Amino acid sequence: METDTSGWSGDGAFTQLLVAALGQLDEIRAIRVEDAPASRAETGYNFIANEVFVVFATRTVRERQRWLGLVPYTAERTISSMNLADLGFRLGSVPGIGEADYADEGMIQYLRTERVVAPYQVRGVKVVELVRIYRAGVPTR
Repeated sequence: METDTSGWSGDGAFTQLLVAALGQLDEIRAIRVEDAPASRAETGYNFIANEVFVVFATRTVRERQRWLGLVPYTAERTISSMNLADLGFRLGSVPGIGEADYADEGMIQYLRTERVVAPYQVRGVKVVELVRIYRAGVPTR
C-alpha cells in the first residue's frame, strides 16, 4: 500500500489514528492525506481540518454477454473491492475511531473535540479536528 503525506502537516491525533487504521485494510491500495484550507488556530482553540483520499483495490471480472441479444461474447469488467459505505462500516468497529458523524455515497466525515491543558497552565486549548474521507479519482459534485 502507498501512503502520500506530502500535503499534510502531521497535525491531528485522530487523523494519525485513522491513517494507521486505513493502512491495515487490504482493500485499500493507496492513501493521500492533505491539510484542508479551513484549518486555523486562534486564542483558546485550534481547528484542524484534514482530507483523506483513498484508492480501493480493483479486480477484473469476466462476464458472458450477448451482442444484440444474439451473439454471445465474454466481456471483462473492473470492479472495486470496496466502497465508502463498506469502509465506514469497517472503521466503525475499530476501537478509537467508531461510527462516522456523517456519511453519504461520496464522503465520510468525523468530528472530534478535546481540551488540551499543558502542564502548569490554568486554561487549556480546545482542539477541534474535522476529517473527511473521499474516494480518490472521483469527480467532485
